[in-house]
Amino acid sequence: MKRLFITVIVGFSVVLAIQSQNIVKGYVYEDINHNLKKERSEKGIPKVAVSNGLDVVLTDEKGYYELTVGDDNIIFVIKPSGYELPLNEYNQPQFYYIHKPNGSPESYKYKGLVSTGPLPKSVNFGLLPVEQKNVFTSLIYGDPQPYNDKEIDYFRRGIVEETKRLKNLSFGLTLGDLVGDTLDLHKSYIGAVKENGLPWFNVMGNHDMNYEAVADSLSDETFEANFGPTTYAFNYGKAHFIIMDDIIYPDPRDNNGYWGGFRPSQLEFLKNDLKYVDKDQLIVIAFHIPLFNENGDTFRDTDRKQLFNLLHDYPNALLLSAHTHYQMHYFHGKDDSCLRPQPIHEYNVGTTSGDWYSGALNAQGIPVSTMRDGTPKGYLLLNIDGNKYTLDYRVAGKPVDYQIAVYTPRVLKRNKRTSASIYANFFIGYENDKVEYRVDNGEWKTMQRIKEIDPDLMRTVQDFDYETTVIPGKRPSNPVQCTHLWNATIPTNLSAGNHTVEVKATDMFGRAHFQTTTYRLEE
Repeated sequence: MKRLFITVIVGFSVVLAIQSQNIVKGYVYEDINHNLKKERSEKGIPKVAVSNGLDVVLTDEKGYYELTVGDDNIIFVIKPSGYELPLNEYNQPQFYYIHKPNGSPESYKYKGLVSTGPLPKSVNFGLLPVEQKNVFTSLIYGDPQPYNDKEIDYFRRGIVEETKRLKNLSFGLTLGDLVGDTLDLHKSYIGAVKENGLPWFNVMGNHDMNYEAVADSLSDETFEANFGPTTYAFNYGKAHFIIMDDIIYPDPRDNNGYWGGFRPSQLEFLKNDLKYVDKDQLIVIAFHIPLFNENGDTFRDTDRKQLFNLLHDYPNALLLSAHTHYQMHYFHGKDDSCLRPQPIHEYNVGTTSGDWYSGALNAQGIPVSTMRDGTPKGYLLLNIDGNKYTLDYRVAGKPVDYQIAVYTPRVLKRNKRTSASIYANFFIGYENDKVEYRVDNGEWKTMQRIKEIDPDLMRTVQDFDYETTVIPGKRPSNPVQCTHLWNATIPTNLSAGNHTVEVKATDMFGRAHFQTTTYRLEE
């Protein structure tokens, strides 16, 4: 809820001014004939959560609810398990009603909403009863972020053409930066993800905002017009998903740029929402900017602490973020003000745009766009079984089992000491994972985790710098240290000829992954 509570932040003081309020009321019901209208024969659904973006109430035994609203609210139903949401022609879930009688500011470059008029007599939400299993897989994108129609085409051909062939998926979710500042491209993005044939949810990113906004509560006007609320929730199986806008704009520290954080009203919504969520459920919270500090003070500490306090009694939790254009795991513990017994796992997901559509062009004319830590562009499959989860990162355009990039010199002198190494970039790896190697089916030996720049990525970047003719495509960004890189000494005391290096990486879920390469020894 936005203008119901206008927030002015000076340091950490918050002043709340309450505008005039009205009452919205209606029913949550089983839409048996799928016409999005409540018929007398269609029964209401009891104990379903409905929110105005701040308060959360449960429907009564007849499916009836009431909530207060101000001049700028989005009323939405929190889908329970055992039901699906109706979809529009673009596979966007229809679970909200926007009440904005004054419309969006007319001075914005990209349009928001015109006046929605007075509240209707009843705001009803139809749900479709289905058999919903506790074991399912969801498709997750990080940062498509196209800046023009050409990059929309890269996104469609490089990612969507592949993911739309995947089977048995429940829904899709994009973790922000749906586009790159040009908000007119939201329509093209919607048309692209529609091809997946899945209900598709969206997180707002910093490149999806209205930069003309003078207050954070007004920075999402165009996003709301195109996608609905920026903070909401839904259930699927035994998992409870919470989508949150975690971008404070303008940055209250200097009124310039943005800062990672939450508005007080969002944290209040989260508290009210969790009141109706069983403690043994899996809580998945998706946002754009990671909670860990990427470079400097990138996320407001007080908001992170409040979030962790709200999750204290929920032992099964997963946080999903994007934004960085690299990939890593982070476990929030006491040093991050997470005081519960179990650390909270945050997975910073790799992006579908990779390194902003940079690098050489592949055979299809699409930029290779390897991310800054050497992770190839791709997407995530989130596998949920009851209140447990596993993660599968899929590299776009590669076989399913391509999970490790192994780098060695191509040729070395036999029996000569060398500073060269075997490197293994285990894309979804974490520092505690076990990574081993062997040469020519010999004994398995442990590799050492290091924090360095991926050497193969560095070579690729230097190709652009040292080539004497122009390479088609955009020069990649400068590499950053990789958090999932391992190395080992490469043996030269073997016979002359070709030798096979095999790497085995065991992930945090106990699954083993393999990759091989070869190098040659010469006299």
